[in-house]
Amino acid sequence: MVNSVLGAVFDALFPATCRLCQLPAHNRLPLCVGCRDELPPNTLACWRCALPLPASGLCPDCQRDPPAFDRVVAPWLYGEYLGYLIQRWKFAGEEDLTALLADLWLARATPDPGIDLLVPVPMHWRRRLARGYNQAELLAAQLAHALPGARLDSRRLARNRATPAQAAMDARARSRNLRGAFTARRPCDNLRIAVVDDVLTTGATAAEAARTLRAAGAAHVEIWCLARTPAPGG
Repeated sequence: MVNSVLGAVFDALFPATCRLCQLPAHNRLPLCVGCRDELPPNTLACWRCALPLPASGLCPDCQRDPPAFDRVVAPWLYGEYLGYLIQRWKFAGEEDLTALLADLWLARATPDPGIDLLVPVPMHWRRRLARGYNQAELLAAQLAHALPGARLDSRRLARNRATPAQAAMDARARSRNLRGAFTARRPCDNLRIAVVDDVLTTGATAAEAARTLRAAGAAHVEIWCLARTPAPGG
């Protein structure tokens, strides 16, 4: 009770400013209701990889060649506004956006209550040193705090090598780029694991992480991310 009262007083004295429109957000997080309503939810999507579809079901790729992960939880579509927030969070040192992005995920996601571990996608040590933090680990920590029963394990998965940036690569090139990029540091016997990342594009990173955890004995692997990009040309 005391903490909630103090929080309300603090919010009244120091109101948050919306990071998108720069107007008062009128809540504790830096996103106003109007801008939040502009974020497109990922409502109709592939049951397995969360690719946006005209109607819910399995996409052709997942029917033809099922990925190593069991499903993707990606409650939002990657677009201009959410993309701006994620870019500021990842590349501009704005770690304080973690609470907002976790809140957005929790607002629309339907997480599996049986998940044992939240495992962030690891960064190579050189890239982490340059950035100062791993944004996937920050998000995973927030989600673990909010979800009962889910434990954060930031050391379960390691990155073996610094892979080249993938922004300009197609799906096949991304898959080759990531082959053998991860190692499971400990056995995952019969564990149900959620791999946490920011955005799912081709799914190459998610698939390689899932393959690594499966090889270590994981019984079930999900991918939890903020947003899913549409298919090229979609």
